[in-house]
Amino acid sequence: MRYELYYWPQIQGRGEFVRLALEDAGADYVDMARSPRGMRAMLRVVEQPSARDAAPFAPPYLKAGALVISQTANILHYLGPRLGLAPKQEAARVRLHQLQLTIADWLAEVHDTHHPIGSGLYYEEQKREALRRSADFRANRLPKYLAYFERWQAARTTYVDLSLFQMLEGLHYAFPRTMTGLAPKYPRLAALRARVARRPRLAAYLRSERRIPFNRMGIFRHYPELDDKEKE
Repeated sequence: MRYELYYWPQIQGRGEFVRLALEDAGADYVDMARSPRGMRAMLRVVEQPSARDAAPFAPPYLKAGALVISQTANILHYLGPRLGLAPKQEAARVRLHQLQLTIADWLAEVHDTHHPIGSGLYYEEQKREALRRSADFRANRLPKYLAYFERWQAARTTYVDLSLFQMLEGLHYAFPRTMTGLAPKYPRLAALRARVARRPRLAAYLRSERRIPFNRMGIFRHYPELDDKEKE
């Protein structure tokens, strides 16, 4: 199977969770929007959906043969057993899907630290609200999510492990001071982050140009004032 991944070419965003799974498995895939005319093809599916199909609302989406699958958690639910990153037993797959949906909630809260009012507004237009939102996130929501996933253990690496790695990488980028203080309290997550980074295919990917750097267009954004208790 040759997969086609459609996502914005300038940011990691939600598409990166799918990229990590494909890269770790050594899957045959094309990151379509980063190829010639790929953006046009991606937008055509989103902006001109067929009335007969449940077309994607927005990227990321994955083409797998005749299937078009959208929503990050849904894509990973489909790919997991096919890439060797999820058990084939239904009950175990449902539990993984539940965890991935919780990660999706967590990711949305990260986004809202810098855009608490609306995605269509610039950060500078909602900076005051972002300072309040990020303070609550750092003090209350972030430790709650970290404590929940600190309990996570799997007999073998799954796509949830890869997604947790991405969350931790992004949080260390966006909130370095906060995460430096919190990380020692969650040794299992720290060990997971290090273990996933050492996986041979992922290690090669992380060093390559295919890995888009974190930046201020993505979900994880570093604004020093949002990571500073003195600014609250």
